[in-house]
Amino acid sequence: MANFDPQQFVEIQRQDWNRVSSAWEKWDAWLDISMGSCNRRLVERARLAQGHRVLDLGCGTGYPAIPAALRVGPSGHVTGVDLAEAMIEVACRKADALGLKHVTFRACDVASLPFEDAGFDSVISRFCLMFLPHLDKTLHETRRVLKPGGTVAAAVWAVREKNPFLSLPMGVLKDFIEMPPMDPSIPGIFYLGQPGDLVNRMKAAGFANLVEEEVPVEGIYTSGREYLECLQEIAAPLQTLFAKVPSEKRRAVEDGIAAAAEKFRRDGKVRIPGVALAVSGIKPSV
Repeated sequence: MANFDPQQFVEIQRQDWNRVSSAWEKWDAWLDISMGSCNRRLVERARLAQGHRVLDLGCGTGYPAIPAALRVGPSGHVTGVDLAEAMIEVACRKADALGLKHVTFRACDVASLPFEDAGFDSVISRFCLMFLPHLDKTLHETRRVLKPGGTVAAAVWAVREKNPFLSLPMGVLKDFIEMPPMDPSIPGIFYLGQPGDLVNRMKAAGFANLVEEEVPVEGIYTSGREYLECLQEIAAPLQTLFAKVPSEKRRAVEDGIAAAAEKFRRDGKVRIPGVALAVSGIKPSV
């Protein structure tokens, strides 16, 4: 991890996700459908119930905080936190449009949670933890704010090989730009993708009864071109790679990605598979 500056990395993350917040709002209906299976699994694995107080780490534009709020009902409460202020603004608009008064959002670094000890029944998180340079600190903070016996459920992306949904562009881009090998010690999309990676970190942080499972995710598009457009707009980690493509090669890259996506066409749609790893457990009572 030579020359890796964690604080600079966090600031770049904040800027990147703020930049794509409007695109996440634009693609919200698609995200709701494509990531719905993961949202539902986290809500189930966290065993959310009426009246529960829930914290969503890295809530982005409101998922899975909003599905969680629907599960706990008005007698409960959900707090969503995210580093990107613009993402939080989108989440607030969505909650207001749905009339959800028992879900609130605030911007903060999940490695330093501004909450009292043992204030939540459950903590949930979707596609956040693999981007954290201070993961162990975040997991200890998560354990701190949970009540004894409280539940935790988090999802990260599985390995690249199981995620053409995310890795397909890289297979095309490597023929046009220099792509340094991924450093497994630096946070990123597939940082916690190996089975057991997140389980071991959560176990070290003091969580128990840990269960890991694969959750299928499917990106559904009308065409390979729509896949390309969506990914270019919402995938902050990939935008840096797209920016490196010389202008005279951009058309070839885009044509290549769209054509590769079309290979997943079936039943009149382009259906590109992916896999998330969901890990759930509890904070021991003793």
